[in-house]
Amino acid sequence: MKFKLITYIIVTIMFMACTDNHNENTITYSKVDSINEKVDSLIKIMTLKEKIGQMNQYNGFWDVTGPVPNGGDAEKKYEHLKNGLVGSMLSVRGTKAVRAVQKIAVEESRLGIPLIIGFDVIHGYKTLSPIPLAEAASWDLEAIEKSAQVAAAEASAAGINWTFAPMVDISRDARWGRVMEGAGEDPFLGSKIAVARVKGFQGDDLSAVNTIAACAKHFAAYGFSEAGKEYNTVDIGNSTLHNVVLPPFKAAVEADVKTLMNAFNEYDGVPATGNKHLLRDILKDKWDFKGFVISDWASIKELVVWGYAKDNRSAAEMAALAGSDMDMESHIYVNELEQLVKDGVIEEEVINDAVSRILTVKFELGLFDDPYRYCDETREKEVVNSPKHLSDVLDMAKKSIVLLKNENQLLPLKKEGQNIVLIGALANEKNSPLGSWRIASKDSTAVSVLEGMQNYKGNNLVYKKGADVTVGGTQFVNEIKINTTDKSEFTDAVNAAKNADVVVMVLGEHGFQSGEARSRTDINLPGVQQELLETVYKANKNIVLVLNNGRPLSINWADKHIPAILETWQLGTQAGHAVAQVLYGDYNPSGKLPMTFPRNVGQIPIYYNHKNTGRPAKDKDNPNLVFWSHYSDVENTPLYPFGYGLSYTTFEYGNLALNKKVFNLDEDIHVSINITNTGKVVGKEVVQLYIRDLVASTTRPVKELKGFELIELQPDETKIVNFTLNKASLGFYNNQGDFIIEPGDFEIFVGGSSNKTLNTHFELK
Repeated sequence: MKFKLITYIIVTIMFMACTDNHNENTITYSKVDSINEKVDSLIKIMTLKEKIGQMNQYNGFWDVTGPVPNGGDAEKKYEHLKNGLVGSMLSVRGTKAVRAVQKIAVEESRLGIPLIIGFDVIHGYKTLSPIPLAEAASWDLEAIEKSAQVAAAEASAAGINWTFAPMVDISRDARWGRVMEGAGEDPFLGSKIAVARVKGFQGDDLSAVNTIAACAKHFAAYGFSEAGKEYNTVDIGNSTLHNVVLPPFKAAVEADVKTLMNAFNEYDGVPATGNKHLLRDILKDKWDFKGFVISDWASIKELVVWGYAKDNRSAAEMAALAGSDMDMESHIYVNELEQLVKDGVIEEEVINDAVSRILTVKFELGLFDDPYRYCDETREKEVVNSPKHLSDVLDMAKKSIVLLKNENQLLPLKKEGQNIVLIGALANEKNSPLGSWRIASKDSTAVSVLEGMQNYKGNNLVYKKGADVTVGGTQFVNEIKINTTDKSEFTDAVNAAKNADVVVMVLGEHGFQSGEARSRTDINLPGVQQELLETVYKANKNIVLVLNNGRPLSINWADKHIPAILETWQLGTQAGHAVAQVLYGDYNPSGKLPMTFPRNVGQIPIYYNHKNTGRPAKDKDNPNLVFWSHYSDVENTPLYPFGYGLSYTTFEYGNLALNKKVFNLDEDIHVSINITNTGKVVGKEVVQLYIRDLVASTTRPVKELKGFELIELQPDETKIVNFTLNKASLGFYNNQGDFIIEPGDFEIFVGGSSNKTLNTHFELK
């Protein structure tokens, strides 16, 4: 195989030292050890144009295994690729395609610098895990890391070496479609999950063929888009930025994430892609981030649309100076940066810094050692959709399910002797359970709930659709049309339900109703589904509601009337098996909500770690006065709080204790609590610890998650769970972004959710 790795040869020779035992005809050289040296020497032999080419990323623009493009933009991009003016490509996948495009870069360009191949591997490649919000509901960091490992193994086997994940945006707004892609509302849980996913993608050795570079996104504050509307503006204060938005990004950086992606929003009046304060002052200077920053799709060009840059040249200048290292599909860096440097507007050192960061990641991935290392067709066939991966994502799916309600122990279902009617179009869906952001997976490859339940042969199972959720196609690029009128199959479903022992209704959102550009102002059950639920309820009240959704929904009526409710999200490839195993009790649900469920959309944004306000409750002396922080038409509390989730067993908390009551700033605080399984089956419980700093120089939330542990208990078993709090647990960021710890009084809360806890207190001196 011919490798045109002139780059590597030249870089090595430049740093080789002659040995003492040579003559004029023979020279031997020592080995180059440092990636930094290799990168520095490579930059020295690159032209300015070639350097800027490394900062340019193109989407796949032709079938690389077919004829060369002829004419138009595609031919221009091909010439750029051949001339070393492309540093990365995205959406090229499969070993044959990746090898073909890599061969052009390596064997036809002057220096033969390999491409880094990027792709949106969000919750799996072909074999899909649950959507990330569902995974967050597991609170199982080991399982989440393993899920990312599965995704990395399959993607890398298909030629990909870089994923645009994890999304670590904190969001408190269920209207925003991209909540499905993140870890929910809490910065502590979000930080832990960010680290788990980075570790899962990147592993211990980035040059291993089963790992890929991760990308923490979107930097920063994208989850706070106004009104939950995609690509919208953001307007938050410094306290929220430093204490809520940034911690998961900082955790990812400390976990050595190799790349970050800009956000589409503005922050403090400056679009994130051109925001020097975010990218240079905080990320690269204060946090000393060593990787590189990529724009989101065409976000450099969008600086002009924002009204921040007057033209493309200005946009290139602003983005590069701010610290955006690679341009995703704007075509602006490759067209504008060279002249900006020649005109003295941008110093070449700015270009060198960006290119150094990009090349370093390529060296770390091992692409200079073998640019085709990710192009093994045999491995691709063995790894993708392997039985082990199917087993791993099934395990993740079961752990992601949250039991919201279970009156009269309606669940688990009996395995024999019951007449069960299964209702809902989503119950027989094989596409929707895959969720959004699964662009490499094959459509309609999920196990449906119907298929999963059919594995249990002891009952009489009847399926009725009841009503369609969507009308027409459900393609990723198109708007989803909801069925708001067709109730023609209601009667058939109702008649079947009348004679059932139990009715299982699978309702919710189609998988393409959440995700990017899928914002909603109405988060009730879409279309005619709510009416279907109420109609069937009149015929048979013994209903188990199985929710499929990518965001918190408003299910106030269901909570009041339906005896059993399971939150199953969109669980990926093995969805139906996971749901059935939980329904029939072969797996005891242990998930906890990573995001608050509102009573209605008017409560949004709603989140557990809110501030107390100056008027948090009624005036005890004047209870009839209305002048306190509340709604006049609904109570303040959520329908289901953060951290909430039931089990088929019950847990009792007791004996909350501290090792003492007064601590110095440098002392660790040891917290212990007893948890007993008071039910009849083995179960897992997520034990959660929260604190409250009662008085501080900036107001603190009423509760902040600072620890959690997932434990398993046999019936009647008691375990002591221990937590340790230190300075990092008790401090916060001031409005300048400095971490501070202040003495004072603190409360501690430990329990099974954010609103059901035992509490005690201590003093920090």
